[in-house]
Amino acid sequence: MTTSLRDCSPRKILVIKPSALGDVVHSLPFLNAIRDRYPDAEIHWLIARSFEDLLQGHPMISRLWVIDKDRWKRLSNVSETARALRRLMRELREERFDLVVDLQGLFRSGLLCGATRSPVRVGFSEGREASPLFYTHRIRGGRDCHAIERYMNVARSLGAHTDRIDYPFGWDLNDSSHVENLPSDYVVMAPAAGGEAKRWPAESFGQLASRLPWPSVVISGRGDAQLVEQVVAASNGKALSLAGKTTLREVTAVIRRARAFISNDTGPMHIAAALGVPVFAVFGPTSAARTGPYGPAHTIITAGLACSPCYRRKKCSNWICMEKVSVDRVLISIGDRLGAGADS
Repeated sequence: MTTSLRDCSPRKILVIKPSALGDVVHSLPFLNAIRDRYPDAEIHWLIARSFEDLLQGHPMISRLWVIDKDRWKRLSNVSETARALRRLMRELREERFDLVVDLQGLFRSGLLCGATRSPVRVGFSEGREASPLFYTHRIRGGRDCHAIERYMNVARSLGAHTDRIDYPFGWDLNDSSHVENLPSDYVVMAPAAGGEAKRWPAESFGQLASRLPWPSVVISGRGDAQLVEQVVAASNGKALSLAGKTTLREVTAVIRRARAFISNDTGPMHIAAALGVPVFAVFGPTSAARTGPYGPAHTIITAGLACSPCYRRKKCSNWICMEKVSVDRVLISIGDRLGAGADS
């Protein structure tokens, strides 16, 4: 390792952070920090197709490289995927990046990082799937800290100032066109999550909605519409479904106007935290210290079981760490924080 990171003066930078939604939101403070550190540099970003809406047209990003990661996973597309990867690696190499930062830390992201042949390739020393083999500089991000802190550790190694956490969303957050038909005062619920293990029961969300003093707007992707309908059915008419009806930018506008955000450990929760909306999140098998809403303004609710968090390493006959969190417990947490009681 011959180049000192703090002495690096790149003209063209590539950030590799394709997914997932919450992780991309967590990386926005990193983007802000390196833009301040290198105000004249051209910044490119590699992102998965599902999340490109979050960064499309961002004023801090000169070019967005969009990959079809989900399509690449299908075995039936092996030949097509191999051709696409070869083409992408060739095009990345031809860009002649001065600095490449891999914030994903997996084999595929490390491979793309190495394929650029940039003289300075930065990633996590504890990256998984042999990804550190592709880096010229390995930074200890930390395993037991929040994802934002891991990314800012990388920014700090580059000489960036990291004492302030800012989320530079790349569009006008004051646009209210997406919330015109919603109640004037509401909470947002996000009952979906990346797998059943992280889901508080839909019926519990619905019962909570029926007892809150505000109407609930329930969000999800199109694939979780049935789950949202279960929430609405249990809400006694106090919940409205937006399942599959919003883009990422539209759902951000909906969340921004909310009084509170109630969810499992899921991506939109991090949008709410970034926007300063109070989050009430039910956690079970995952660690809020690592992947919870960032900052002191949010409330984590757990069943307090000794086996939690288990990170799904243990096989359970049922997900008691989520099911044992009562509606009353969540309702009390919301009332304590927002000063509101339940409907009788």
